[in-house]
Amino acid sequence: MNADRRRKALALASTTLIAALTVSDASAQGLLQRLFQSSQHNGPVTQQATPQPAPIEQQVRRAGPPPQAPRVTGPQYYTYKTDALSKVDFTAINIAPAALASPGIDHGTVGATRRSATDDPARAVSVDGDSLEEAVEKVLAIDSGSKPEMRWRSYSRPSGEPAPDIAGTNPKLEIDVRRTAASSPTLADALDDLATYELYAESAVGDAIVAHYSKTPDFIWTTDAAVNDEARAVIRELADADAYGLNPGDYAVAMPTGQDAAALARFEMALSARVLRYARDVHAGRVDPNRISGYHDFELKTVDYAGILESLGSGDDARETLRALHPQNEFYKAMQVELEELRASEENSIVIAPGTLIRPGQTNTELPKIVALIEKEADQAFLAEHGPAIERNRASEIYTDDLVPVVRAAQAKRNLQVDGIVGPRTVTAFAGETKASRIEKVKLAMEQLRWLPSDLGQRYVLLNTPSAKATYVEHGAEKFSMRTVVGSKGTQTYFFQDEISYVEFHPYWGVPRSIIVNTHLPRLYRDPSYFDRNGFEVTDRNGRQLSSSAINWTRYGANIPYNVRQRPGPNNALGELKIMFPNKHAIYMHDTPDKSLFGRDNRALSNGCVRLEDPRLMAAAVLGWDRDQVDTRLAGQHGRNNLDVKFPVYVAYFTAWPDADGKMGYYPDVYDRDLKTREAMGRIETARAPSI
Repeated sequence: MNADRRRKALALASTTLIAALTVSDASAQGLLQRLFQSSQHNGPVTQQATPQPAPIEQQVRRAGPPPQAPRVTGPQYYTYKTDALSKVDFTAINIAPAALASPGIDHGTVGATRRSATDDPARAVSVDGDSLEEAVEKVLAIDSGSKPEMRWRSYSRPSGEPAPDIAGTNPKLEIDVRRTAASSPTLADALDDLATYELYAESAVGDAIVAHYSKTPDFIWTTDAAVNDEARAVIRELADADAYGLNPGDYAVAMPTGQDAAALARFEMALSARVLRYARDVHAGRVDPNRISGYHDFELKTVDYAGILESLGSGDDARETLRALHPQNEFYKAMQVELEELRASEENSIVIAPGTLIRPGQTNTELPKIVALIEKEADQAFLAEHGPAIERNRASEIYTDDLVPVVRAAQAKRNLQVDGIVGPRTVTAFAGETKASRIEKVKLAMEQLRWLPSDLGQRYVLLNTPSAKATYVEHGAEKFSMRTVVGSKGTQTYFFQDEISYVEFHPYWGVPRSIIVNTHLPRLYRDPSYFDRNGFEVTDRNGRQLSSSAINWTRYGANIPYNVRQRPGPNNALGELKIMFPNKHAIYMHDTPDKSLFGRDNRALSNGCVRLEDPRLMAAAVLGWDRDQVDTRLAGQHGRNNLDVKFPVYVAYFTAWPDADGKMGYYPDVYDRDLKTREAMGRIETARAPSI
């Protein structure tokens, strides 16, 4: 009897095994459990209720290696596209009749005037009480050699009838001044010639010129048929554009070749066009940063071309008008001074080959130069300790063991990563950039600074990615600066500005989709319980919380339909606080549990956000608290504290930037953005070439 039962149990187990191979893991496990439980009880098989489908998706386990995980790509760099220059349409200059009342035109001596073909030929228009026909006759009486270009219909005004006023009489009237009794040519004299003049300019500049001279047909840059002092001063200012990192050739204007109306009008238009180009370049920059890459996010500055021409036409000091358009902050001024000093300086006496990398034990011809630079800057205390090693290795090309402490000590003095490896950052710190490289970086920094507000404000935070530093400014003065960890080259920190609005203590970390896909998805393919075990919460689109181990992560590719956040705690990626300036890029400042990275030279290591070396200090500053208040707040629970007044944060990218003492620092182009900006400038210069 017992043997019979054992045979039945064996048969049942075999059947179960076959069934298990054809169903999912979860179903097979339930089936085995039901069958063997009944067998073990040696009783009748009790019918178990069929398990209801789980309210969450069951994980399907696959045999073999997991599939290749997808990736989410970040913003791209673009091929910079320039705007083509346009030929200024001088035929569109339509001098309004009312404009003839300007001080530059004596309407009592206006010459022949052509009417539109649509005008009533029998209707006369008056100028200062006389009809235009009568004004022409007065001019002809003065200059009997002149002949009107058209014969005027005789006209007699009824006795006592007032002459109609020219202003507003006929908006379509085309004023075409042919002769004046005055000695100075007028713009109206040159309209026919200007119609054939090929001047190329930015479309907005051309439109502004046409609009201005239609409204105010007076010369700005000439007086009594000669180039005036304002024009000469402006030409000198444009020629000095290189002092601001600009190309003087972009603003070059030839002096007039004669004193006739045509030559003076062409000079007038060319100089006005180049003045407006210069105004745009110094105020907003030559380059549209948003055309460089998706990492650049700026609200572009506008230039009031009409206001500039009106100001210049009213007699305002032209040079001061233009200088006021430059950024009005101390950093821009420091860059201008640095550029001037660099051009007057000599090249570094010791130049290290680019790309030099020397590890202990290696041989390199550049090593004696490194030793010479260390010795050159060493003080007495340094030489007392390391002088003998320097003496023994002064001419050696072998990086010996006794030279390693010398390099490490020199790195420590420079606040570099103390690793004894002579790499690019150590070389730059010891030898400095070449003169040409420094000049180029300053010029690029001046251009990039024009993308930001002219006045940065009295209170702000500046996060400079290449230097990996955060600086807090209050009352216009730097209060402190600290190291940061910024985005890696693959997950770059953006270039933009915003406003700091609140600090969140003991924060949750809402994991961006790009990080879920690029960083965590490969782990989840291998280990679906990864989120469950590391303090993450997973919710669906309805806010329902799920177990990560119950989700088939391979099903969705990069389109993960779940939200993931990490709970507050010692292992939270954001540490104990984050400082928020909400933006579409999900960039903010925060703490980190991994403090070791701040000791590195290269700190472009994050997923894009900015990690702070001393987040409590920054939190106290932005909230207007003392540090004790921050410490007390952190003794509490998760929560948010709003700033009383929001203020700017500039997430910036400058490879040349002055410190609090005004000394210029030079930093590596970690994302190659300087390279892209130079390429954009080159394309702009090429596009402008036909106009020069």
